[in-house]
Amino acid sequence: MTHSLVCPETVSRVSSVLNRDTRQFGKKHLFDQNEETCWNSDQGPSQWVILEFPQRIRVSQLQIQFQGGFSSRRGHLEGSQGSEALSKIVDFYPEDNNSLQTFPVPAAEVDQLKVTLEDATDFFGRVVIYHLRVLGERV
Repeated sequence: MTHSLVCPETVSRVSSVLNRDTRQFGKKHLFDQNEETCWNSDQGPSQWVILEFPQRIRVSQLQIQFQGGFSSRRGHLEGSQGSEALSKIVDFYPEDNNSLQTFPVPAAEVDQLKVTLEDATDFFGRVVIYHLRVLGERV
């Protein structure tokens, strides 16, 4: 059965946080299921989120909810097992809106994922994400 794979033991890292204000815009807001909070990146040519899972997972979908005007036109998902180098799993192309967007992922068994977001719709390259979900199953 497919369910959200991000758990309290999942370690996350992000490329940047707006004004380094982790209290208001930090990575924890990607996963808190709160409609009022978000991760807000600082400016840059690309932004990324790395997730290290406590056990191997089989990914089937990636869900992202951006703030319209602060989304990405192009993204890619990479993954690895153990100490292997990251390898590309899939490219995806988000729309610039406020909807929760679902991207299918070819079956991949990993314990680390990297979501890279490029070509931001914001002039300064900032990205705002309210929800980031990795769906699939534990292996």
